[in-house]
Amino acid sequence: MLKRVFYGWWIVLACFFIGLYAGFVIVYGFTAFFQPIREEFAWSYTQISLAASLRALEMAILAPVAGFLVDRFGSRMLVLCGTIMVGFGLVLLSLTQSLATFYGGFLLLGLGGSGCMPVVTTAVVANWFQRSVGKALGIMASGMGAGGLMVPLIVWLMDIYDWRGTFLILGLGMWALGIPLSFVIRNKPEHYGYLPDGKKLGDPTSHPELESKQAETGFKEAVKERSFLFMNLAEAIRMMTVTAVVTHIMPYLNILGMPRHTAGFVAGALPFFSNVGRFGFGWFSDVFDKRYVMALAFFFLGIGLLALSYVQVAWIAVLFLLLFPLGFGGGVVLRGAILRDYFGRDSFGKLIGIIMGSAAIGEVIGPALAGWTFDTLGSYQIVWLAFSGAIGMAIILILRIKQYPK
Repeated sequence: MLKRVFYGWWIVLACFFIGLYAGFVIVYGFTAFFQPIREEFAWSYTQISLAASLRALEMAILAPVAGFLVDRFGSRMLVLCGTIMVGFGLVLLSLTQSLATFYGGFLLLGLGGSGCMPVVTTAVVANWFQRSVGKALGIMASGMGAGGLMVPLIVWLMDIYDWRGTFLILGLGMWALGIPLSFVIRNKPEHYGYLPDGKKLGDPTSHPELESKQAETGFKEAVKERSFLFMNLAEAIRMMTVTAVVTHIMPYLNILGMPRHTAGFVAGALPFFSNVGRFGFGWFSDVFDKRYVMALAFFFLGIGLLALSYVQVAWIAVLFLLLFPLGFGGGVVLRGAILRDYFGRDSFGKLIGIIMGSAAIGEVIGPALAGWTFDTLGSYQIVWLAFSGAIGMAIILILRIKQYPK
């Protein structure tokens, strides 16, 4: 007789597909719209990049709010409302005639993304797993990475329906996929007779009293910890660099002479290869000290940024595609896995919301700074080198996180 699959894995699967589509339309797909929008409206790189920064700023403000709401009301309603709002944002973008409308669409994406992206999905997966939290978060987070594979699909859709029709199709798709999947989500396993990782309540081999006491730290105590501050600073630096690269990779490669469709495939390869980092670093984090695993992920990220500065050389371009995505994917998983180990589940939503709010501040700075650098200096190279140095500072912060109390 086949063993019944623990329901937590179905939640992981639902969050995988929600993250796949939301990441595709909110984060990775924007780079494909850059040039067509610039050609139609003659807006500067800074003006267009500011849309991504506004979305990130809103998510920075709303991420802690989403964290408090998920601890208070659970995840399902937030995911449902978020997917509906993202759909409206995409439809509004299809109607763009001015910068105000363009920015308004991205503000709706930020509002909706706060409900259906990592704060909420990470919190619900962390509620359902403990010993396997690294693997579960790795699978869940790889959905967002897989969304990057669909960037060439955007290029293809724009060839047929132009960029306005593509935004409209993406908005309708968000509703068709996200609304049904939101009803798969449940908040905590105890409400359904389980403990984290699948043991049943009342099972003589389970010890719920130990489960409830392990690594539970109150919210007020947690935010006073230096380790929590270091995690916030490191995550802000990571997302500053990652979002700048994801937003500007296609225009950067176009400037270097790479054809648009080829650049689209490179943009799609970044999140694809990041899935190896999400799975691999997630798996290792269940076995080895999470601090050192996270420091290694950031090291890959920094070396990848150095390679991006000289990507005209073929073997260096390969080095960039191998290292940068691995590091960026590993960081996605490890922020939640470390937080779950150190502070438990009781305040996880609030704490991950604050960390992702810090990350979103980095997202505000990164794309706008890269766009401003190009508009001012006519080159991206100096900003990639500066970001690589910032990653080195983040590694020092990670290594100063106190050892996990076994």
